Amino acid sequence: MTAARWRHVILWLTPVVLALLCGMLLLMAVGAPPLEAYGQILQGAFASYAKVADVTAFWVPLLLSASGLLLTFTAGLWNIGIEGQMAMGAIWATAIALHVRLPAIVQVPLEIVAAVVGGALWAMVAAWLRNAANVNEIFSGTALNFLAVNLTTWLVSGPWQPPEGGSVHSTPIFGAHAVIPTIAGLRLSWVALGVAILGFAAAWVALRGTRWGLRLRAMGHSRASAHILGVRVERETVLAMAACGALGGAAGAMRALGTYQSLRPLISGGIGFLALLVVMLSSLRIVWLPFIAFFFAAIITGSQRLNLVMQLDDSLGGVLQGLLVLFALLTGGLRARLETRGAVEASATAASTKPGPTLGQGEAAP
Repeated sequence: MTAARWRHVILWLTPVVLALLCGMLLLMAVGAPPLEAYGQILQGAFASYAKVADVTAFWVPLLLSASGLLLTFTAGLWNIGIEGQMAMGAIWATAIALHVRLPAIVQVPLEIVAAVVGGALWAMVAAWLRNAANVNEIFSGTALNFLAVNLTTWLVSGPWQPPEGGSVHSTPIFGAHAVIPTIAGLRLSWVALGVAILGFAAAWVALRGTRWGLRLRAMGHSRASAHILGVRVERETVLAMAACGALGGAAGAMRALGTYQSLRPLISGGIGFLALLVVMLSSLRIVWLPFIAFFFAAIITGSQRLNLVMQLDDSLGGVLQGLLVLFALLTGGLRARLETRGAVEASATAASTKPGPTLGQGEAAP
């Protein structure tokens, strides 16, 4: 392994090590044994097939959202509205689940398609605001998240309330024909797993094997330069946001049709924001998305055991995530500085070794 490869591996592992060390210090400060706490997290995530299935079930919508966000990040767009797009996907899937009754083999795909369309259309609103009024997608996405959450609450407590009366907890549980079938005895569905893999593969192909991916990368480097080179920036903005919204909508459908089998307020559960961290930690390298997403899913799922066994708040998982992101940003900045310094030194070395002009015939030396 070359020195450059070793340096890359060390810089990638450094945030994880530092986050674990800081977590240990925090646990010691409150009088909790850190090794036991980390052991409980591992047991909560991997102690049985059921636990691994729970981790994977959480990983599915997280991977879908992160795959979509990687498209917009590559294009230089901060799609903060991914949470709202997940909520709209869940709403559209719920509309089919509550008001249409078809055989499950037809109904479930129809619900997923509806969720994809709902998420894409919601994301296109932010893209339209960016193109038509130059409203940054961060601000429009935040507002659209707020609208989607309130729309979900109104539907659950109003038109889609359970027969027994108003409730802000959930809609009625969907019928068996409308939910994603799960593996016997587990909360994981092969259908959901297949949708996640398909969505990730679509993002991979789009970024690594199409001209559209090249156009998105050109936009990410400079929208003005991409426009000069002939990229239709406004159209690509809409397409990138719509593609991300479609995958976010599918993630919302997995939550509504699989995890809860109903529509609930805040159904995204913060997965969209967590997916933003996954993409940032991946440094826009799609090959790392499944592994980083699974790492986060394991921490979130496993940390729930801390409250049951050690009477520790399960927010320790969130603390570890925050520390990981903080140290990843710090090491990312260090890596960028080292790469810049290396490039400058290489240029200086090349300039110093470049042969100078030679004297031609008839020219006298000074």
